[in-house]
Amino acid sequence: MTTLRLATFNVENLFARWRFKADVDPATANTRGWIVDQTRFEELGVDDKAITGAAVRELQADVLCLQEVENVDTLKHFRDQALGGRSEYPYVAGVDGNDPRLIDVAVLSKLPITRIRSYQHLMDPASPTAALFSRDCLEVDIEVEVNPGQTTSVTLFVNHFKSMLGGRAQTRGKRERQAKKVMDIVTDRFGHQAPGDHPFVVLGDLNDYLEPDGDGSSGIDQLVTWGQIENVVARLPEEDQWTHYWDGDDEYRQLDYLLPSVSLARAVPQALPEIFRKGTPLRATRYKGPRFPGVGQDKPKASDHCPVIFNLELSG
Repeated sequence: MTTLRLATFNVENLFARWRFKADVDPATANTRGWIVDQTRFEELGVDDKAITGAAVRELQADVLCLQEVENVDTLKHFRDQALGGRSEYPYVAGVDGNDPRLIDVAVLSKLPITRIRSYQHLMDPASPTAALFSRDCLEVDIEVEVNPGQTTSVTLFVNHFKSMLGGRAQTRGKRERQAKKVMDIVTDRFGHQAPGDHPFVVLGDLNDYLEPDGDGSSGIDQLVTWGQIENVVARLPEEDQWTHYWDGDDEYRQLDYLLPSVSLARAVPQALPEIFRKGTPLRATRYKGPRFPGVGQDKPKASDHCPVIFNLELSG
């Protein structure tokens, strides 16, 4: 039996030099092919990256799935500057995706990455000229040694769904189609009979919550409540399940998910996930615990999202 410490973290615009200004519409960020209009950016201070690095170090994850990374080179530079270099996380996975702001999903791993597959090429059935996945659904196999000379694999499906920018109801359909396709991708890989019997995890920033509100119902509930996986954050008390704070409506919501297959979840029936909040800005006043030195009212900060961590137990 081997413990795999797995985390997901939206690191909020981990760019080489820039971050996007507030309320930038992705459709207007990139109007000249691959060139992004720099008037949409502001210079990124080193303080933000330092706090983000402190947060990642303290997570002590074996495998870290990330959202809002500019590219693999930027991630490697961040790893070298803030995380102790290649010796700490020798394996990196990432594929340029579809976001016009050039933010991608990626993986840092202490364990070998043996397979990578991108789905950024899939087209949206509701709009044949548009990509289905706003960034990507990145499929990554991690090799884990469970006994001397014996290994097994865990498959990760790393996601960053369509944001609610423009309204929850107005953007719901895109997330519904993304959620349905993730389920199709999992069943194509592991079979339609009982895919949850296999070791996989769907995770990332799904950009929606389960609760209905004045703007309608969720766009991700078909995935999060699917009987082949478990939303392990639901094991926590309801008031502790939030991973993101939006001060516009004073909302504390779960937008970040770690959804292991039911076989992986049942192997650790009493285990609780961790939601790491030391890098959250001071404006998220519900959190009363310690913060990193230098965290400000809005910035600097590690991110506007909280990492979610869960320990899996794997056997041959």
